[in-house]
Amino acid sequence: MEDWGSSGLAYLTGLPDGPPDFSRAHLLRRAEQIAADAATLLTGRAALLGLTRGGRMSAGGATRLLAARDGWCAITLSRPDDVAAVPALLQADAVLGDPWPMLRRWVATCSVIEVVERAQLLDIPAAALGEAVAEPPRVGRLGARSRPREPAGLLIADLSSMWAGPLCGYLLARAGATVVKVESRRRPDGTRAGNHAFFDWINGGKLSYCLDFDRHGDELRDLLAVADIVIESSRPAALARRGLGPDCVAPRAGRIWLRINGYSVCPDRPAFGDDAAVGGGLVGVARGAGLDGPVFCGDAIADPLTGLETYRAASESLLGGGGELIEVSMAAVAATYAALPVAPSAALCPGSPPSAPPVPATAARLGRDNDTVRRLISERYCLSC
Repeated sequence: MEDWGSSGLAYLTGLPDGPPDFSRAHLLRRAEQIAADAATLLTGRAALLGLTRGGRMSAGGATRLLAARDGWCAITLSRPDDVAAVPALLQADAVLGDPWPMLRRWVATCSVIEVVERAQLLDIPAAALGEAVAEPPRVGRLGARSRPREPAGLLIADLSSMWAGPLCGYLLARAGATVVKVESRRRPDGTRAGNHAFFDWINGGKLSYCLDFDRHGDELRDLLAVADIVIESSRPAALARRGLGPDCVAPRAGRIWLRINGYSVCPDRPAFGDDAAVGGGLVGVARGAGLDGPVFCGDAIADPLTGLETYRAASESLLGGGGELIEVSMAAVAATYAALPVAPSAALCPGSPPSAPPVPATAARLGRDNDTVRRLISERYCLSC
């Protein structure tokens, strides 16, 4: 319990005007089996951005826990398109100002299934509390195995964005791999436009490779062909239609393809860390003042937990020779952690604010390392000849 309290996780869980919540203390113990500094990895963003617990508003502010007729659900409005789709969700001509009061009233008249299904039609991230089941990553054979390997010296093509995939790439880089952060000129990683310290923390030390996926698909395919590990979190069709999916790339013995999605049963469904955590049932507990019920746990907790679990899956696959397509669902990861024993929500020890992680390197500017990456591709092709 003291570890949970001192980690900053209790501080980030509970009602904003209530005590810290300690009910998910066992979460940290499992995460520390993957990385000794798991507490920092789980709370580092909140520390860098100065976030605190918001109860039924996520620490980052984009997601709300809302009461429907028959349960709880979460809705995320993090993208301009999400906000623009709210009138259609509510079947209203327009929504002026803060959309949340109208959303709260509308959700109260619906079942959770109605809310989630309608949000999905409009591509708005939404989840019913506890809808996902705990399951390990789905593993399929991708190609021939190689000898067992460690991450050191491997080449990683990281096509992911935001937090979960980039955190996995960060951990692989920390283990000695060369990680190439791949971004589209049309749609670079959205976190570049956010807090620079957070982006630098997760992406510092990676090579920046930027190109137009549509115009330079052959060049990107060459990188994927020589990579030992590929990390991606796109909708499957997005890469497949460009000929950049795992079935479209030249085989390489031992290659591991890591695919992160929100929900394994519906990989095209949009999801972010807070709503995916709710979908997995990973929430804290609020008690008192007539506000009993779920509250958000940590800060977008499904994101960093998925990054950790994806790194664990990659490490295990490397030791087994690789040659695998590994699909990791954020909601399933959250459900796995939600299934751990629940501790009492109150504790005698206080909840300390999270500590900011060290940011040892500034992330490379967009496309700075294009020439270096092209040389790496050429060298690797020569070695395979």
